[in-house]
Amino acid sequence: MAAKFVDIDEQHPTQRFSDLVGEPRRMLMPIQGYEKKPLVSLEEAVEPIVEYVPDVKRMVYVAKIKCAEISPGELSIDEAASITLYSMEWKPQDKCLYYVLNETLRNENRLKLEPWFLFLRLILTALARLPSMARTVYRGVKKDMREEYPEGRILVWWGFSSCTSKINVLSNKQFLGNTGPRTFFTIECDSGKDIRKYSCYQVEDEILLPAARQFKVVSCLSQCEDFCMIQLKEIQPPFPLIELVPQLSINIDGKLSIHMVLFFLLAITIASNAYVTFYHRHNNT
Repeated sequence: MAAKFVDIDEQHPTQRFSDLVGEPRRMLMPIQGYEKKPLVSLEEAVEPIVEYVPDVKRMVYVAKIKCAEISPGELSIDEAASITLYSMEWKPQDKCLYYVLNETLRNENRLKLEPWFLFLRLILTALARLPSMARTVYRGVKKDMREEYPEGRILVWWGFSSCTSKINVLSNKQFLGNTGPRTFFTIECDSGKDIRKYSCYQVEDEILLPAARQFKVVSCLSQCEDFCMIQLKEIQPPFPLIELVPQLSINIDGKLSIHMVLFFLLAITIASNAYVTFYHRHNNT
């Protein structure tokens, strides 16, 4: 059966912003290997994960059409669409790409990540092209998480983390609401990526934190029996928990990057200097 889109006008999709309950409390092995994969189209990148996200090919088609309607800026269409695809939600929830990907990133068996390497290479390349933001962002979950986040604790969110830049967004009943057990996170981040332009649901003011971010619990404030606020600060580990994407020379759509231009200029300069040196030595002899 084909997946059913959640209609944004009838039911605003918000599960991504609360997708942190499954984060493991223990340290996992670093994420590596994906960075050695080539950059491919989004269609090629999702081929290995079709068995885990059955409707992903149809969603890729929708994501690329959405991105064709905007100017992708520094990103190629495939890079932009990889972000759009991540932000899309449909039913059943456990077959959404963001859900399955984050579940796999949190699994201690790193072999399970290998089918995702091509997609990780694409989306992390896309995010690397966007400027990082140092600012405060917000998340919320309908659960009391005080015990899991004591003051001073160092922790890692292995999955991608969807946050919002506007505190009032979380008051919506479909996000955090105003009743029942709730935990409100304020996060001082320095690696946030503004993906509003590429998100399927732009009204959410979504700031995306890449996978494998480390945080320290600064403080925890219990407002009432059912509601608490937890302040986190992003910190840099002494060693990377996820390998960085290599500096790219060419976008998928063939556009030269500044790194390639500088490389060519440097190569030309070195070659020119070598020729001049050789010429003078030859003439002097």
